[in-house]
Amino acid sequence: MSNEVKLQEHLRKKPYLVDAIAGNSAMLVSLGQTGRLYRLWWPHIDYPQHVDEIRTGLSLSSMPGGVTWFDSTEAGWQHGANYVPHTNAYRVSSSHPDYPVQVEQTDYAAPGQPLMVRNYRLTYQGTETTDLEFYHYGSFRIAENEFYATTEFRGEHDALLHYRHEYAFAVGSSAECSGYQAGTGTWDAAASGNLNGNEIDMQPDGALKWTFTNIAPGQTVEFPIYIAAGDSRESALAALAHAKSRASNEWFDEMVAYWTNFLANATPCPSEDQAIAELYERSQLAMKLMADEQTGTIVAAPEFDEYFSRCGGYAYSWGRDAAFVTTAFNKAGLGDLSEKFYDWALTAQEPDGSWQQRHYHDGRLAPNWGLQIDEGSSILWGMWEYYVHSGQKQNFLDRVWPAVEKGAAFLVQYLDPETGLPKPSRDLWEEREAEHTYSAAAVFGGLTAAASFARRKGEDELAVAWEQSAQQIAQSIDEHCWNEERGSYYRGIKLTVSKEAYEAAHERGESGVVFQRDKGYWKHILDFDPIVDISLLGLSVPFGAVPIDAPRMKQTADTIQELLTSPKVGGIKRYEDDHYIGGNPWILTTLWLSHYRALQGQYENARELLQFAVNNVTSSGLLPEQVDRNTGETAWVVPLTWSHAMYILAVHFLAEKGELK
Repeated sequence: MSNEVKLQEHLRKKPYLVDAIAGNSAMLVSLGQTGRLYRLWWPHIDYPQHVDEIRTGLSLSSMPGGVTWFDSTEAGWQHGANYVPHTNAYRVSSSHPDYPVQVEQTDYAAPGQPLMVRNYRLTYQGTETTDLEFYHYGSFRIAENEFYATTEFRGEHDALLHYRHEYAFAVGSSAECSGYQAGTGTWDAAASGNLNGNEIDMQPDGALKWTFTNIAPGQTVEFPIYIAAGDSRESALAALAHAKSRASNEWFDEMVAYWTNFLANATPCPSEDQAIAELYERSQLAMKLMADEQTGTIVAAPEFDEYFSRCGGYAYSWGRDAAFVTTAFNKAGLGDLSEKFYDWALTAQEPDGSWQQRHYHDGRLAPNWGLQIDEGSSILWGMWEYYVHSGQKQNFLDRVWPAVEKGAAFLVQYLDPETGLPKPSRDLWEEREAEHTYSAAAVFGGLTAAASFARRKGEDELAVAWEQSAQQIAQSIDEHCWNEERGSYYRGIKLTVSKEAYEAAHERGESGVVFQRDKGYWKHILDFDPIVDISLLGLSVPFGAVPIDAPRMKQTADTIQELLTSPKVGGIKRYEDDHYIGGNPWILTTLWLSHYRALQGQYENARELLQFAVNNVTSSGLLPEQVDRNTGETAWVVPLTWSHAMYILAVHFLAEKGELK
């Protein structure tokens, strides 16, 4: 089977875009608007993922045609879905014009338990008594591996057990099943309604059936299906037994109480506008699910492109994203999550003091494109922001100081003696190598933060040295990075390009250098990168290398708004010639400009930019990464943690000025 065919088969089961997430910060699932469960991560929210395909269907003795899969639109099923208010439980209502059963499905993870609950209410709307059969089909690609799986029916537990190596998943219900099948041919058997009772097979597939007899018109059947996880067969079965030991409504009530308490201890939205407040609360709830319960790692988004067919993956922890997210945590009354993240960050620092591009939950380096100097700089800056927010907790200062000292020392030695800017590295979008203006601002912010830490530790000489290095960066930005012709800062200098791009630029009169590097390879570098990019706002917001009201900064912001506003749907693109997923406006970039306008005092514009986010939530109230530039539909990544963080910050920037309506 070719890679393209494999990809298409994969996307049939797991589309790029999802509609919702649910979980408890240790177990995470992604769901569709039909209620189909696409992916399940445990015991961490980034890795590993265990689901190949999970489907749910039913049949009635009074209806021809066998099993109908109601988690699909193909058979005529229609769906309405949204979150249970004030929780991370996702509820889907399914109906069919010709099939007399109304299905209500509620998915949530039990707090503090390795347990996913899928609660079903089946309301029969026919005119004569019938028997109802409910089917649950599961194919578990445990630890993202198609090999070495076993599926087994365990009669004493009335459950299917899927296991491979150190992970196991037990699937069952408090209602006793009436049929089962493990292994080869299970999907076809379930689709035909004829499970054969095979007890065990070295295959990932299995199905269960429940039969409810003599269902009268108007009668409702309610029962849960539990997916219990464990690091052994015994622990998964024990978790399932614990789930069955309580009534399903007790698990639901406990879940509601957990999220009610979570929100009660967070900062309420500072706006009385219903739409703004609802998105604020949903942002708090979503960001909590993106912070790993055990390690504190913050992931950018649930993974959705496992084959790297359109991007490089999102279920990793970036120091840059996390610095914005933790600052939003601070504002939203979730500072404990910030502290937990920075404790985790200590485990991810390299021996030389750097932080690399992105990491797994355990601090190991994730797939990457090389050093981004803004990542570690952002972590240092974010540490200081949390320290100030925390009331300057001494124990936090003492824990992070060794990492701060090593991190700042790395940043200082990474400065280019020729320009005074950080040496070339990848930009924040991970697309090009240069001495980037945004990266320089981030290093300014990191060194300024480190100097502030040093003064608290009584290390005045270090503080002075790091402050001087930071000021040299600010001076170098002023000297080397202004593009008078464009009315904007350069995106960067010393831009590495291909030979073909260099020759084309040379013909246009652009200057640069070519030199031979190792093993006889050649490197082509242009002097300037003149593309206008939203990240140039980072010079002021959040890093403060250039004052908000500096003439050049104001001119840059105006140029950004003029050139990067998407003409059909509004919103702000990342940069002028962006082609990623079609070159759409992003939520976070639009909100970034809102931040700047609020601090600048252009409140009406800041509110308009904020409203763009409010207007472009998904049907379940989450924020995507992008909005299609032609249709206004969700274009990519749901939810993006950074989008929700920038929204929280935009709300507070306006509220703190008394300008949030």
